[in-house]
Amino acid sequence: MLNSKKPRILVLYDFPLKGGGSGPYIKYLTLRLIEGYGYNMAIAAPDELPIDPKIQSFPIKLPQIPVFIGRPGLEGSKKYSELTPTEIAELYNAFIRETIRIVEIFKPDIIHVHHLMLNAWAARFIRSIYGTKIILTSHGSCIHAISKDRRYFRMTRDALRAANAITVVSGDTRAKFLKMFGSELSIKTRTIPGGVRMSLFPQSKNSKILKAIAEKYNIKHSNVVLFTGRLISEKGVAYLVKAARDIKGEIVIAGDGPQKNVLANLIKQKKLTNVNLLGYVDPAELRDIYYLASVFVSPSVWDDPMPLTIIEAMAAGLPVVVTRKGGIPLAVKDKYNGFFVTPRNSQDIAEKVNRLLADRSLRKKIGERARATVQEKFTWTKIAERMHKIYATI
Repeated sequence: MLNSKKPRILVLYDFPLKGGGSGPYIKYLTLRLIEGYGYNMAIAAPDELPIDPKIQSFPIKLPQIPVFIGRPGLEGSKKYSELTPTEIAELYNAFIRETIRIVEIFKPDIIHVHHLMLNAWAARFIRSIYGTKIILTSHGSCIHAISKDRRYFRMTRDALRAANAITVVSGDTRAKFLKMFGSELSIKTRTIPGGVRMSLFPQSKNSKILKAIAEKYNIKHSNVVLFTGRLISEKGVAYLVKAARDIKGEIVIAGDGPQKNVLANLIKQKKLTNVNLLGYVDPAELRDIYYLASVFVSPSVWDDPMPLTIIEAMAAGLPVVVTRKGGIPLAVKDKYNGFFVTPRNSQDIAEKVNRLLADRSLRKKIGERARATVQEKFTWTKIAERMHKIYATI
């Protein structure tokens, strides 16, 4: 029997909400829990802007914002592996100080931490002195960072042992998490992936709007092959660029990050005329660009936990060409709602993309199945229901 009393939930995050997949996850899940279940929720993050009128927000002040593998908007930030012991201590102290300040104001029943790093350590401290229940969520990249730098292992393990519940975003992340921290945590660990608001992804979009977006971003070809996401080496976008000469269409790359100049130089070096490097695109306009595309490509070369961009592309009815890495197989089934390609294999990318571009009926069938998959498994309504059960149970 679930407790009908709705608790006050404080979401504790360690990045600005823009710039990565976990930010939209937090925002849209929080909105759906407020709208669907009436929770009193607040988000605490190193972000100065109001997140949404429905969400109370608490900006937190940190001496710096480190990154796991790179993040748009934080190009000059150190990686966690580059921090000195003094910098780690200062960051931990800031998280404790800021979280105590917010707890005194908001008085949460539950603190829901996203990423298993120093914010999780602070939540463990709060649990000890205030008795506040805590939920910890891994989006995968934090586990990757801890595996590379064991300085973060023991304090994170202590926080996990103290947690009332743990969630991860994919089966692959769950397997890596339990291998690292111990199978005894499996009893309180649940897999809850990211999702989309289907209201933002209708069956089709107004042709005048799409024409205006195409003109704005100089998208000219009828066969558009789209990538969107962080421009970091782990995303493998260079292999899509290297495939461009053999692809019978226009390659559109939307996103920002440390690899942007590398990709621009590669395009220039290879004298490619069918690659359009857009840079950062506002999320609302990006959703329109999905509808201009024929195929979506995400050629990750690392164990990507579960990129929301793939789910968004599928929601827009796009067939996806992706690598079988990390949590991606949770959503994509080969030859059913997309195609798998071998990592770091530009020829394989070109062959699968061209196969879809050449066969309109195949594109339509694969795209319809992709959209149906999202409707069945990856809407925020369904995901919020699962998170609500965890909140209510603890």
